[in-house]
Amino acid sequence: MNPSQLSVGVVGLGLMGCSITTCLLLAGHRVVAVAPLPMDVPTAHPRVYEHLKKSLEEGLTTQTPDHFLEALLITEDYSALVDCQLVIECTLENLAIKKSVYEKIEAVVSTEAVITSNTSAIPISILQKEVRQPERFLGLHWAEPSHTTRFLEVICGELSDESKGEWLYELSHLWGKEPTLVRKDIRGFISNRLMYALYREAFNLVENGYATVEDVDRACRNNGGYWMTLVGPFRWMDLTGVPAYHTVLKDLFPTLSTSTEVPALIDDIVKAGGKGVANAHGFYSYTPEEAQLWRETFEAFSYEIRELALKYPADVVKKKLKSKE
Repeated sequence: MNPSQLSVGVVGLGLMGCSITTCLLLAGHRVVAVAPLPMDVPTAHPRVYEHLKKSLEEGLTTQTPDHFLEALLITEDYSALVDCQLVIECTLENLAIKKSVYEKIEAVVSTEAVITSNTSAIPISILQKEVRQPERFLGLHWAEPSHTTRFLEVICGELSDESKGEWLYELSHLWGKEPTLVRKDIRGFISNRLMYALYREAFNLVENGYATVEDVDRACRNNGGYWMTLVGPFRWMDLTGVPAYHTVLKDLFPTLSTSTEVPALIDDIVKAGGKGVANAHGFYSYTPEEAQLWRETFEAFSYEIRELALKYPADVVKKKLKSKE
């Protein structure tokens, strides 16, 4: 499969849409990036350019940003998607907005084109009801920043053609991903269900006075953050002794939070207009300078952790065994 022969459309040019666009350009695709919101047009090019520039500086590519930008079209015109064999929607988590976007996409792309959503909250089986050809509609759940992380989930809805999911699974390896193919749709998919279980317990510990926000973050950084780049929970249990986990979970599971309510800790922040470092108002207090430095530090970290993670791919042990043959 030659990426340069496959045109990909990206609809939605916020932070994630721009990093997805960057990932696709780095892989060699021609990209048509459509901005449903006119306000995103003037900001999209600088964002993608900066991602490409940083990727060159960090060794993700040897090509200059201008080389990749020759393969990029940024537009408000959906008709520019006409030759795209794959379209990735990454608009707001609003069903009405997504339905409107799908109608505009389906009006111009071929019947053979695959349409996907980057939704992280709405099940693909629900979104499929809003398109004319549900069998060619799937989920592509990315992580931010999309051009540096290995993460990607390919999700089949109830009506998806599974062979198209397998095609996306193979294609995404060319994007530098270690993808997961979710063959049976479930709200939140895999990663979010795991992570939100952690978030729920984190809120429970803070709101009930067992620990501070700083304590919880520190515990995650120095425990889960120590091993999760290398392995997932099941391999970790294998590495550290399965019986011990069996003993602990019998007593621990009944005590974990099962609350279905939105925690007051996050509800109060959002109602007060807090967005995190985006406006220097979140779980932590930030000066504008601190918020900017956290954004820059996160970007630097994403490149450095990528370099380390690539030394330990999912098949690292198989490769070591093969080298000994």
